[in-house]
Amino acid sequence: PKKNKMKGWGCAAAVRRQGTSLWKTPATTLPFVADPICLRGYASSVYASTLQGRLTEELKGVEEAGLYKKERIITSPQSAQIGVDSRQGQVLNFCANNYLGLADNKDLIEASKRYLDKYGLGMASVRFICGTQEIHKELEHKITKFHGTEDTIAYSSCWDANGGLFEIILGEKDAVISDALNHASIIDGVRLCKAKRFRYKHLDMTDLEDQLKAAQDAGTAVRMIATDGAFSMDGDIAPLDKICALADKYQALVMVDDSHATGFIGKTGRGTPEYHGVQDRVDVVNSTMGKALGGATGGYTTGRKEIVSILRQRSRPYLFSNSLAPPLVGATIQVFDLLTASNALRNRLEHNTIKFREAMKAAGFKIIGNELHPVVPVMLGDARLASAMADDMLALGIYVIGFSFPVVPRGEARIRVQLSAIHTDEQINRAVDAFTKVGKK
Repeated sequence: PKKNKMKGWGCAAAVRRQGTSLWKTPATTLPFVADPICLRGYASSVYASTLQGRLTEELKGVEEAGLYKKERIITSPQSAQIGVDSRQGQVLNFCANNYLGLADNKDLIEASKRYLDKYGLGMASVRFICGTQEIHKELEHKITKFHGTEDTIAYSSCWDANGGLFEIILGEKDAVISDALNHASIIDGVRLCKAKRFRYKHLDMTDLEDQLKAAQDAGTAVRMIATDGAFSMDGDIAPLDKICALADKYQALVMVDDSHATGFIGKTGRGTPEYHGVQDRVDVVNSTMGKALGGATGGYTTGRKEIVSILRQRSRPYLFSNSLAPPLVGATIQVFDLLTASNALRNRLEHNTIKFREAMKAAGFKIIGNELHPVVPVMLGDARLASAMADDMLALGIYVIGFSFPVVPRGEARIRVQLSAIHTDEQINRAVDAFTKVGKK
């Protein structure tokens, strides 16, 4: 402040001009009380002269390359039909992870309200202090029973489940062998651990065996193969039967992130281990509550008892994150009850997936992925084309998004269509017709 000026110093910037380091000067010897507004301006000038220009240029390059991601604003609950603020009326949504159509399910919403009234909004605590209610243990028990595993630990997201796994169970003498197209959360989780890292070509079992041999030759004690069960950008499914066979041959463990499979892949929706008949041979399954299981948030690790137990003691995302909110826990308990009682939604989704894939192929589009997976990539190649086509589709009332680098490799831009159990045949026909019309432009 001006009244505290000494030798003409009125703010931190002035201190710098006088050759004095404010930050190294003991508080008791400061000639004035620093002006917060002045300090904020000084900090802004540092930002402007260092980082701001670099980020501005980087953002400019992203936009010029057609890679800039814009967020459309939705004005309704998540569903097969949604409202978008840039367009009057509702549009058909074909790009949500809402595989079973449960995001706006009325029964689940009512269940969450009941749990809200009974157990409150949140826990304001981590699990080991005072953040574990009976319903948290009930949910973990239901997940364990659903997957046929030994124990389960719940996280605030599957990203946290992946981030909190590898560094706890693998050390310097161990190895992790990872699919080249694994989800970013697996990649980041692996980076946190000290184990030796090996990467095999996407779904390439010959290369996986080579990497297992290399890990074995390196004298590693514990080897873990890590893979997505279903890959979210390509819609393909890991050959877990072959992976487990190689794991047996080279004495390796198997970890699967089944976020894009839990609830709808496999005859009863138990995911890719069920799809390949290897449920008893997979050691760790990580998955999410934020996709097919209601679409809210939350994740979990389920598998070997001792693995789950050590995660409860040492996994940082679990130890230092708030417990899942009671309304979410209650709704997810109801989801697992629903999936245990009936396969109706799973069967409807499979019908919709086959119908859409066959119609798009008949229309001449290049479609990749497993024929039963509801992630259906429509391959276009060029990033600008994918973005422009998505905009044209929205104009026709079909909500889809173009995906490009860095989400997918350069030159492999696409529109990723995602089917839901609540899409009708008529809605699927409308989407195919719109793709056909826009594709002819």
